[in-house]
Amino acid sequence: MFFPITPITIKPRKQKNKNDCFVQMSNQLFTNLLVNHNLDLNIKLGHKTINTKVKTIEMGPNMMLIPENILKDFCLPIQDYKFQAIYQPDLLTLELGPVIGLLTDFPSNEEEEPHFRSIHAFCEELHHGITETGGFFYVFSYDQFLNRGYYLLNGKWSPFEHPLPDVIYNRIHSRKLEHSEPFKHFRKRLETLPIPLFNERFLSKWEVYNQIFHETHLFPFLPKTKIYTKEHLYELTQEFETVFIKPVHGSQGRNIMKLKKEEDSQFSLQTSIAALNDRSRNKYLLDEVHQLIKQILHNRFYIIQQGIELVTFESCAMDFRVLCHKNLNNHWQVTSIVARVASENEFVSNIARGGRILRPLNVLHTCLGHKKSIEVLALMKELAIETASTISGSSTGITGELGIDIGVDQEGQLWIIEVNSKPSKNFEDGLGKIRPSAKALIQFCTLLAFESTIVKEDH
Repeated sequence: MFFPITPITIKPRKQKNKNDCFVQMSNQLFTNLLVNHNLDLNIKLGHKTINTKVKTIEMGPNMMLIPENILKDFCLPIQDYKFQAIYQPDLLTLELGPVIGLLTDFPSNEEEEPHFRSIHAFCEELHHGITETGGFFYVFSYDQFLNRGYYLLNGKWSPFEHPLPDVIYNRIHSRKLEHSEPFKHFRKRLETLPIPLFNERFLSKWEVYNQIFHETHLFPFLPKTKIYTKEHLYELTQEFETVFIKPVHGSQGRNIMKLKKEEDSQFSLQTSIAALNDRSRNKYLLDEVHQLIKQILHNRFYIIQQGIELVTFESCAMDFRVLCHKNLNNHWQVTSIVARVASENEFVSNIARGGRILRPLNVLHTCLGHKKSIEVLALMKELAIETASTISGSSTGITGELGIDIGVDQEGQLWIIEVNSKPSKNFEDGLGKIRPSAKALIQFCTLLAFESTIVKEDH
């Protein structure tokens, strides 16, 4: 049996006396939920259930008045709310949600309002989106999980004792932090609670390559890639005019090298590594290149990858960032595509390195013509969804969001450049609105929050 999710509005009410603990429900909502008359009602929010009684009154549709002390028991600030709700008649339980906790790391100072670094504006966007559609959203740090979170109240992120979340969205900024002992301790504590956490970790370039490599329908879209060794350096530079050398664990275009074959068995070297930018030469023999690279590796893993002659825009390097999210139906969908154009004299297009954002169809039309650009953009969406489905099916944990970087070569062939499990939130054109990617995240969180109830009722 399936019980639909119902949007409801909740308003706090002051109690007349200590025995006044009734929840007042609009007649229409009472009828829609098929609540039995004169019976106790269990209200569940987060991981807490409170028993009360229900009365019906004449007021707006899908409305409830809840005593302030009950809201306080749920650790909710006293104000109006919208929630999604499922009523389970066999348990006499009205489940409200979703309660969404965003996990991240940020400097903590009790005397100052917190700043959530690169995702601060996105946290505000999620708050407004969830407030609009129904639910409760807060931000917390792993080291304060059971003690304190931050809720946007009157335009300010204020600390409070929060309800346990129905679902956690992982936006930790650092791979190093995810592997730290304090974070591992947090994960162990989390395992004792039935709280789904999605996008649980960063993905490595080599892991992603191997997951896609074994899919025959996706393999043709992969540049040839190997773990960097001296032997593989010689092998791929023999095979290709250009190769890229990238850290296995890297992001934002940092620490990348571009090696291009020149005359007289020499190679030009471009890099985004600051330590190599003060070189007196820009052409090297292959042995010299390897010696330079060894100085950078420090026993860290790098990959070496086939260079593709991708289309450019105004003579600048370009690729396409495709954002994919799972929705309320647990299906992958494309929520955003942008063209990322590198700044002058840069060979990586990342916004963190001065790149700019353009509309994809406009730049494709310039490079490939009208008909071909439409075909390529449609195929790009299909390729991104197939890639997201493969990565999420092969990775541990729950994946609900991926940023997929795709290049287009001179013939219009698509190439999967990179897949990011924690894509930047700074390149979509929001114009102050709730962006499609944020809306999709809210839908997926709603699915995860109510999934156990829906599955149980379905059976």
